[in-house]
Amino acid sequence: MSTPDLTIHHAFLPHHDHEASLAFYRDTLGFEVRNDVEWNGLHWLTVGPAGQPGTSIVLFPPAAQPGMTEEERRTVSEMMAKGTFASINLATTDLDGTFERLQSGDAEVVQEPTEQPWGIRDAAFRDPAGSMIRIFEVK
Repeated sequence: MSTPDLTIHHAFLPHHDHEASLAFYRDTLGFEVRNDVEWNGLHWLTVGPAGQPGTSIVLFPPAAQPGMTEEERRTVSEMMAKGTFASINLATTDLDGTFERLQSGDAEVVQEPTEQPWGIRDAAFRDPAGSMIRIFEVK
């Protein structure tokens, strides 16, 4: 059996403030804005790292999910506020430089660069919606 030719095309993270998300992902992380779709006052923002056009993050308004009940919307909002709803792992060859750049911006630092017991060195931030952004150092 052959191995399927699969790649990661889009990952989804929630957001509740279009302008804050745009500023964080474009200005703080340095991602390209690939799409910004507005519908009824809600925004779907697609961003991604320069030089990687096939990999994107779609920042979406969770309130727009079809079939979501009001109670589920409240639960999602509460989890986003606590930073327990969504996360993504990024990678860099220069963790210290990346950390310094993000720390000098408006990123909320969760963890400074740390050697983890499982052999990886990483740092962590939260985006404006509370999503955990872990950044791993790769050689």
